[in-house]
Amino acid sequence: MVFCYETVSMNDYYLGLDAGGTSTRAVVVSSEGHCRGIGKAGSGNPTSAGVDAATAAIRDAVTQAVTTARSGPVAGAALAVAGAGSAGHRAAIVAALSGLVASEPVFDLDVLAAYFSGTAAPDGYVLLSGTGASAVRVEDGRLAGISDGLGWLLGDVGSGFWLGREAVRAGLAPLDGRGATTLLTGLLLDRLGIAVDDSRQSGRTTTLVTATAALYAMPPLRLADFAALVFTAAGSGDAVAAGILDRAAAGLAETLAAVRTPDVEGPLVAAGSVLARQPDFAARVAPGAVVATDGLAGAAVLALRHAGVLVDDAVYRRVTSSLAQLAGV
Repeated sequence: MVFCYETVSMNDYYLGLDAGGTSTRAVVVSSEGHCRGIGKAGSGNPTSAGVDAATAAIRDAVTQAVTTARSGPVAGAALAVAGAGSAGHRAAIVAALSGLVASEPVFDLDVLAAYFSGTAAPDGYVLLSGTGASAVRVEDGRLAGISDGLGWLLGDVGSGFWLGREAVRAGLAPLDGRGATTLLTGLLLDRLGIAVDDSRQSGRTTTLVTATAALYAMPPLRLADFAALVFTAAGSGDAVAAGILDRAAAGLAETLAAVRTPDVEGPLVAAGSVLARQPDFAARVAPGAVVATDGLAGAAVLALRHAGVLVDDAVYRRVTSSLAQLAGV
């Protein structure tokens, strides 16, 4: 649900929060678009971190931002929290931010924060590939259509998790004769710190047994940590890794096509850790897109929009430039 907190004077400060599976970041922004303080903590996604740990991370990041901004309690806050679908978790976050935010925070969508990290335009598209993957059509600053984003178990084709899972599967397959030889095997074993051992345990090589045990000991979403191996192997000419990237690109293109409509001709933003860190891949799956490297800018824009501030190009430039200075970019 999207709604506005009460708009107050031009001297007020607002808080934007971008909480994902890897990290939680918060920013205090003035109504003129000047970012004054930032904070960072661990995962704010209750699915991957648990409700208590995610809530603690959110409060930690917000406290840092408010403290460094020297703003005192901010007038309002827009919180883009991936996975915060339950009323119980939202209530826990609101309680945790008591004393830091003067009015009840607004919960918004992390995909909208990703979109507004690349543009101030109220209409357009965002293709997101980070731990998860989705495409969104934005109209009048609101989500008008979405494809995929169904989570690691049911979808997120072309995401960091999807790429990491495919890298692990392809890397393990040659160890029991099911797959083609690939550089992914050596890269995977190196990442796990496992030496090759061809001795047998219940018919399998010790290498495969040890690697499988190590992988199953991880939370499922940690498979996203292995996504970069696909790009490394493909860059060295590995055909198996190149095939994985082909499937990822096709999946993301299909996801984006599902939300495209002739009625919306706005900009395309490419966002998420996979697309931000792999510019060649981003250009392949989203030609001509603006690549957004910092979701926190979008969280600041959402905070201002919910305060009733018109975020035009001038305000947007102030947000992004002042945030870059705070972050030391």
